[in-house]
Order: sequence, then C-alpha cells, then structure tokens
Amino acid sequence: MRIEQLEYLVAVSKHGSLRRASEQLHVSQPALSEAVSKLERELGVALLDRRRSGATFSLAGRELLQPMTDVLDSVARLRAAAGDQLASRRFVRVGTVNAGTVTLLLPALRSFQAEHPSSTVEVRNMQQDEIYLRLAEGTLDVGLVNLLEGDDVPPELEHTTLISGRPVAVIPASHPLASLAELSADDLRGAHFVAMRSGYLMHRFAHRLFGRDLPAEWYSADGAEMGKIMVAQGIGITLLPDYSVHGDPLERANLIVSRPIADDRTAVTMAAVRRRHNRTPPVIRDMIRHLRTSAKFHC
Repeated sequence: MRIEQLEYLVAVSKHGSLRRASEQLHVSQPALSEAVSKLERELGVALLDRRRSGATFSLAGRELLQPMTDVLDSVARLRAAAGDQLASRRFVRVGTVNAGTVTLLLPALRSFQAEHPSSTVEVRNMQQDEIYLRLAEGTLDVGLVNLLEGDDVPPELEHTTLISGRPVAVIPASHPLASLAELSADDLRGAHFVAMRSGYLMHRFAHRLFGRDLPAEWYSADGAEMGKIMVAQGIGITLLPDYSVHGDPLERANLIVSRPIADDRTAVTMAAVRRRHNRTPPVIRDMIRHLRTSAKFHC
C-alpha cells in the first residue's frame, strides 16, 4: 500500500470522477486507475464501481474513505513535524528543470551561501513530474519548474512566480535564419529540429506549435542545457523559454541567438515550488527569497 494510492482515492471523492481527479493531480487517468486497482487487489475489495458512465465509490469504498482520510491526516502531521526539524538544520535540497539553472539558480546559490556560509545545498536536475513527486514525499525542499498558461501545480504544493516570458526559437548565430526578426512554425519545420524529450514542458509546447506536421529532421535532447549545446554545435534549432537563453554563456559568446515565434503569444513562467506547510522553515524561505532576487536581476 502506498500513500499516493490513498491520495488518489480521496481526490476521486473530492472531485467526483477519475478524470477530474487525474487532472487536478497531474497524473494520467490510466495511471491513476491502475494505482486504485492495485490497492483494490491488495485489500481484496472493490473500492470503485466502474461503469460506462464513470466510476463511483462502492459501499466498501465509502466505508473505507474515512480511515483513508485519517491515515492521510496522520501523514500530514508527520510531514509537518519533519518540517519543524528542517527549520533547525542548514541543509536544502533543490530540484530543478535545467532551463533556469545557469541564469537563475546559480546566482541565487552564490548569494544564499554568502548569507549562510555553513549551509549545504544539494541540487538535482530532474523532470517536472519527478520534482512534484519528491516535494510531496518530502525528499526535496524547493523545486524550479516551468509552467505554461493554464498549468496548475498539485494541490499539496504551492508556488512563487519567479520569471515570466515566452517561448523562443534558439538557433546558431551563423544560421541563415538568424537574419530574420522572427521565425514562423514553417521556418522551423524546414530546419533540423532539436526537441526536448517527452516529459519536458517545451516538448509539449513544440507539439502544440507544430500540430501533426512535425519537422522532418527531429532530434531529442535531455534538457535545456544539452539543447543549447546541440544548437551551438550546429546540429539543429530548438525551442526554449526566453529567460533560459538571455544571458546564457553560449549567447554571450555569440554562438547562439534567439528569435520570437511569429503569431505566438504563449506565456511561460518559471516558478519556485514547495510543499505546503503551516510554517515554512526559515532556510527554505531564505532560498526562495534569493531566487526571487536573482529573478529580478535577470529581468
């Protein structure tokens, strides 16, 4: 039995259906349904009645809902107690999508450690879903994630907006398309394209921009930093948030340039995410304060 299985069922009760619960939890509906099915097999009871019109709680599910809620309340109290212990130590674990690592996170780390010279900061590069999972289970303290317009963070987390921008095309400075003031989707389709691999926000944006008519030459990169290196080496063109490119060492060295995308008004935001606490430990508040300061200088 896993805590998230109980959280999934309570979410189904709260939101009224598997579909709405999966949307709120940022978990695919098949994954949520399979997690519930595994719990049903483990307990030996059917917790949901599944019909063509949707799933509803069975009698056994309704009877077990309160004990599930009680368990989650106990887990929340345990996490709160762990947060109180965190307040007395100087160790911060930061998970980040690497779109903001160079231009945002590294300056924040320098100023944070100047203020907390005896502190230890551990930085982990991760995909967004893993950051959410690690924050929820308490093995990360702060996460840096990208959000497209309309995206929500999971309900057990809260976020602070750091930087807002727009997706841009990132191209080699010597590329013929660098002479254009902006690039269209057709311009990008005709070039070698470096996509962020599945699970990254800009992978989702690329499919939104191109629809079914994808570029013929398609490469994949594991994160923004590798994508920018591939662009600098002339392998192709990529799409990234503008704040991931502006001020980057490769841009300052005039190896890459960015251009806006014609007729696109998509907004993208980098946010600092943390688990909801009755009292956020001071060391985490300080880290987020330095991230906000770094974001102001970046803008």
